[in-house]
Amino acid sequence: MSNLIIRPYTLDDYEGLLGVQKEAFPPPFPEELWWSREHIRSHVETFPEGCLLAEIDGIIVGSATSLIIQYTGEDHTWEEVSDHGYIKGSHQENGDSLYGIDVCVRPSYRGQGIAGALYEARKETVRELGLARFLAGCRIPNYHQYAKELNVSTYIDKVNNGEIHDLVLSFMIKQGLSPLQALPNYLEDEESLDFAVLVEWKSNDRS
Repeated sequence: MSNLIIRPYTLDDYEGLLGVQKEAFPPPFPEELWWSREHIRSHVETFPEGCLLAEIDGIIVGSATSLIIQYTGEDHTWEEVSDHGYIKGSHQENGDSLYGIDVCVRPSYRGQGIAGALYEARKETVRELGLARFLAGCRIPNYHQYAKELNVSTYIDKVNNGEIHDLVLSFMIKQGLSPLQALPNYLEDEESLDFAVLVEWKSNDRS
């Protein structure tokens, strides 16, 4: 999209960022789970390079937030890796991996490549900072439809092989990310049965 701009967000962008969240997660989604002004302040003060938004004709249509960690392969939850969304307590300046804790696009602008552009910008951040990889905990919202017949590892394999389409994991794979491991109790998520999948893009990947 020629009029799509990806740029860093600042605290001055808070109202626009909140507008994205309100549209993407309307009631009965709990308002207390939207980013607060203090969350955004902490993101910008702790790691401004990880604060990205997508803008079209002056309208903020999406955002993505990341931090740096040292990858160990250990299980973790979203609250642990994100410091309850503030990142200040979990950001590791000398770590080796960029970790995405959220990406959000206004529903009225979906299907236009905005999320993909945010992921490409994250890859560029990995390259610019000389990091080894990009990581994220990925929801698997279609898993509840298969849970009675497939354990989570088998489900992930089938999605990765293209035998099953998962709304989020299949998108991640399309962006060049590869599943590494299942993360139990990652986030309260009825559709994913509280599972997430740790996905990885290595900086030496071409895509």
